Amino acid sequence: MSITIRQFDAKDFPALFKLDQKCFPPGIAYSKTMLKHFMAQPGAECLVAMNGNEIVAFLLTEENPPLGHVMTLDVAEEHRRKGIGSFLLRESESNLRFRGVRTMLLETATTNEAGVAFWQRHGYRIEAVLKNYYPGHLDAYEMRKRLHVDGKTKTQAEPGAKEI
Repeated sequence: MSITIRQFDAKDFPALFKLDQKCFPPGIAYSKTMLKHFMAQPGAECLVAMNGNEIVAFLLTEENPPLGHVMTLDVAEEHRRKGIGSFLLRESESNLRFRGVRTMLLETATTNEAGVAFWQRHGYRIEAVLKNYYPGHLDAYEMRKRLHVDGKTKTQAEPGAKEI
């Protein structure tokens, strides 16, 4: 399996929406209107992971330096636990760090044990419980991570796709 990562293209939207609906239950998955809204924001970045011609994952973030926000990370079920989500996250955090983001923020359902463990493995810490954040009185964790500037930070964006 050869996974490439590239920037979102408008023609990707139907596949991304379909993937989001598969990855999250109703009330947590985004509506078409909300997903389009978030993708159209001036500080939005959406990275897409491709396996050949198939979209297998995407990561949507927004930035308002020094703060960045993970809106959603979606990985097709059959492609989970293969490093694709981690690869998307590393690439996104590198891009955001380069553009001045120093702190990342996200929300995830308190019942999403696999998701919480994923984020914790990548340095995110639970900062607060957001009561009734999702429909059905479902609570969420607010999680944060400090992006450290080090000698390995990119000084120039690389054109084109990346591959794992």
